Amino acid sequence: MSNPGKPFGQTPAGESVTLYTLKNAKGMEVRIMNYGGIIQKILTPDRNGKLEDVVLGFETLQEYIKDTPYFGAIVGRFGNRIANGKFTLDGKEYTLAAQNNGQHLHGGLIGFDKKVWKVEAASAQSLSLSYVSKDMEEGFPGNLSIKMTYTLSEDNEISVAYEATTDKATVLNLSNHSYFNLSGNAKRDILNQEVQIDASRLVAVNKVLIPTGELTPVNGTPFDFTKPHVVGDRINDTSSEQIVLGGGYDHCWALDKPAGSYAKMATVYEPVSGRKMTVSTDQPGVQFYTGNFLDGHLTGKYGVQITKRHGLCLETEHFPDSPNQPNFPSTVLRPGEVYKTKTAYKFSVN
Repeated sequence: MSNPGKPFGQTPAGESVTLYTLKNAKGMEVRIMNYGGIIQKILTPDRNGKLEDVVLGFETLQEYIKDTPYFGAIVGRFGNRIANGKFTLDGKEYTLAAQNNGQHLHGGLIGFDKKVWKVEAASAQSLSLSYVSKDMEEGFPGNLSIKMTYTLSEDNEISVAYEATTDKATVLNLSNHSYFNLSGNAKRDILNQEVQIDASRLVAVNKVLIPTGELTPVNGTPFDFTKPHVVGDRINDTSSEQIVLGGGYDHCWALDKPAGSYAKMATVYEPVSGRKMTVSTDQPGVQFYTGNFLDGHLTGKYGVQITKRHGLCLETEHFPDSPNQPNFPSTVLRPGEVYKTKTAYKFSVN
């Protein structure tokens, strides 16, 4: 069954944007646009069966274009930070935008989050999008061809699968930047939600949030989520240097699972609604971010003013600054290789 989608406006350049609704037999809905591959809504039931939206965002395309902290978007060519906006590959130095405190962030000034993707296929429960990033776009080498597929299963899981090839050696680190809030329709902040992450080590950062190169044990620190923990309990623990540097949680955890294996690695639980989200991935890390930079100047869906810690991100990824960190898992993609990765978010109730 094909899914024609609905017109969702135009970019300033006149490109048409379409919003697609995926729906399963249980009534769960996921709305995704081909601008930035953005997940605009995820409607999923609470323990009483009430469908509500569990991601932050806007009602109109214009709001996403005007000002958004990457709500729901695919970030790339390189998600997260690269130190000083520079990296060297095969002896050649490449210079990128350094638009975040002197560091490169999420693909640059016009990253994949701001591109209109081509719709390859759309059905009732699946949407495939593609984009060709030209050689030296935002400073990255190689013509990169990407295909991304969102699939909604009958057991309330939305998966994101990525594939990419290049004609010249490049670096690649794709992620989805959804801000989750399981309270439903963003009615409360995320401080009472419980998070668990299968990671015993943290990618420690410096004052500009670039990795020091150390993977430090989380045991005995506010970063220990190996057992479920309420987000707000330790988020302001100023005895932790890493908490102070991040203004809360804005760090990559090094996952404990074997390299390259696909496994469950995090859960979020909201006790009032009973909603639970389980995250699975084959990536080596996850950036857990608690919306520390949300400052209330944006009004999102449902007329909600989006203030600090109103959403949380679990951005599955390779570690930040990997192109400059030889001890981290490699993010280099070469001609003849296929970049392939998958992450899924499964919703249930307790």
